[in-house]
Amino acid sequence: MPQHTDTRQSSGAPSDSGTPTDPAEPGAASETEEAKAADGGAPASDTEASGEAAAESTAETDEATEDTAEPAEDSTEPAKGDQTGEPAETAQTAQAAEPADTAARPDDTDEPTAEPTAEGAEATGEAAEPDNTDEAAAKPAQATEPAAETDAATQPTAKPAETPAIRPWQLRRGWRRWKGAHPVAAGRVSHGVTLLALLLVVAALLLPNKEAQFQAAAFTRLPVEALLLGAVLLVLPRRPRLAAAVLGGLALGVLTLLNVMDIEFNQYLGRSFNVVLDWELLDDAQSYLADTLGGTVALLAAVGVVLLVLAVLAVMVLAVVRVGDYLGRDKARSTRGLLMASVVWMTCMALDIQISGIPVASQHTVVMVKYHEQALRSTIRDERDFSRTAEADRFGQTPADELVPDLRGKDMIFTFIESYGRSAIEDPIPAPGVTKTLDTSTRALADAGFHARSGWLTSATYGGGSWLGHSTFMSGLWVDNQNRYRTVTSGDHLTLTEAFKKTGAWDTVGIMPGVQKGWPESKWYGLDKVYNAFRMGYAGPKFSWSTMPDQYALEAFQRLEHGKKRDKPLTSFVILTSSHQPWAPIPKMVGWDQLGDGSVFKPIEAAGNRPADVLTSSTRSSEEYGKSVEYSVTALTQWLERYGKDDTVLVVLGDHQPNARVSGDHASRDVPCSIVARDPKVLDKIADWGWTEGLRPDHDAPVWKMSDFRDHFLTAYGSTPHPSKR
Repeated sequence: MPQHTDTRQSSGAPSDSGTPTDPAEPGAASETEEAKAADGGAPASDTEASGEAAAESTAETDEATEDTAEPAEDSTEPAKGDQTGEPAETAQTAQAAEPADTAARPDDTDEPTAEPTAEGAEATGEAAEPDNTDEAAAKPAQATEPAAETDAATQPTAKPAETPAIRPWQLRRGWRRWKGAHPVAAGRVSHGVTLLALLLVVAALLLPNKEAQFQAAAFTRLPVEALLLGAVLLVLPRRPRLAAAVLGGLALGVLTLLNVMDIEFNQYLGRSFNVVLDWELLDDAQSYLADTLGGTVALLAAVGVVLLVLAVLAVMVLAVVRVGDYLGRDKARSTRGLLMASVVWMTCMALDIQISGIPVASQHTVVMVKYHEQALRSTIRDERDFSRTAEADRFGQTPADELVPDLRGKDMIFTFIESYGRSAIEDPIPAPGVTKTLDTSTRALADAGFHARSGWLTSATYGGGSWLGHSTFMSGLWVDNQNRYRTVTSGDHLTLTEAFKKTGAWDTVGIMPGVQKGWPESKWYGLDKVYNAFRMGYAGPKFSWSTMPDQYALEAFQRLEHGKKRDKPLTSFVILTSSHQPWAPIPKMVGWDQLGDGSVFKPIEAAGNRPADVLTSSTRSSEEYGKSVEYSVTALTQWLERYGKDDTVLVVLGDHQPNARVSGDHASRDVPCSIVARDPKVLDKIADWGWTEGLRPDHDAPVWKMSDFRDHFLTAYGSTPHPSKR
């Protein structure tokens, strides 16, 4: 419509501040009509038409004053009243007024009517006011009494007033009116939102993927990716620019989420998030939360994560769109700004300008994208190469009678203590208590006739993923990710427990208090029987993630398998879980004869710390971690003193270091490993290993990769290598 264009040109031009100026006051239309009435000649019908035209023109003028970044929406809004988009009450009032005018002018011709009164002119002017709905609805009724009588006749019963629901378009109009009334404040708000959007984009481009890298200098850099994105948005027309901004925002949101995942994985597992292999670990994380903090907390955490993902994506899209709109609003100014920023970036790059050792000219996002792309390629390549590696086994074809002949007749016990790492022995917080316990236990075992040798093994995992450490140690393969774990456990690579079973001279059993689901890997480990969390008769409370105290699990092992008379010795695979994070509450030792079904632990669990009390403090976590290791070591060594025999051989080690909250950001992956036996010949076989006497390895004791232990062990005890063919 022509009047649309005229209205926008006259009152919608941008102001100097970049904010469109206010449209003309709606009352102007009323003043014009009153002037015509005073001259004495405008027909009433013309007055009504002019009022409607003025309302429509004013509504469209409101659209023109909207910020250029916000597309006009009134033209496509479903009308609630008349064409002006006013509420239904105004339209109905206008319709009710028409019969009154007709009654006043029965000969509805082109001849001019009598001069309207001042009251009628005032009513006409108020009807043209688009924003004052209540007054517009009331004034026409005052102009013609017959209309009022008609309304009274047709609506004899008055309905109680209802508060109308606030519609989104009403909020937008309210915002427009506020902008018109407060142009300076509105301009400041608009510029503030744009600045915030720009800061969000820059922060996302500079976000580190490790917690230790969070420092002020990391966010004072100039990212080249922001300059490139700005250049792309600047040269595109409006619609392509909007599409590019949405896609760019989604990409930036995904990259932000990957960086957050890297932060958490580096904190808990000492490595970055693998976009191919680690998705299934998220389910394990939820299960851990449910076991530790309860199912409700786990559910709320899952919902919170989903909402956070959606919020990050939405916010990044809106931020990039906002920046793109700002750049497109004044392309000449934006071009100058981008050129200046590009010159600054190139200068900082050429001169290698740094703040706190961090280059000002940043390429962080490019580096991160390359990193994830290389990790993806490496994962695909590793899957192919590891399959061939797993098929080759130095002892894969060794005959049964040539496997571990020097251990025939021995009861073999391979035991893992959860999260038992070098930090427990050398970190200043947990070390005093743990080293005292190890030294005390060494002396107690010596009094019982047992002696030990200890060294260090470098675990394939860190902070979690215990099954990766277990499979690495038992198979002699470096199993450091979930894909390798699936590959090795679905094959026939020889494990230590399978080697003893293969001889036919040993029975095999697994004591797995942490297993609460099906565990098909037991076949690969060569276990005849497996006792999971539900098969050991425990009726006491859980201790956070741990289903039962280690003392009870060891006593159940004694009752169910180790203490029974049998024709063959036993090879056992035992996992102790009381030192699993979050290290609250921690069990305490009770009399071995008092264990019963585990109910004795109820008051101990009730009086213990809650996980939330420990997780929030790194120092507190370290202290409680040390206490949990002390408990596990004490339970195991007391069990050995109590039930160990002349032919008992214990191999005990940790599966991995505790997470970075306890061990620090730069901790090694080393764990202690000890071999304990009464028979001196057992330890004589490993005399050339250079391991330390006792349960506590020296700081400079030999360090092997955990995957090397299997071959060292099999060779030391007389096994003959017969490699399998690929």
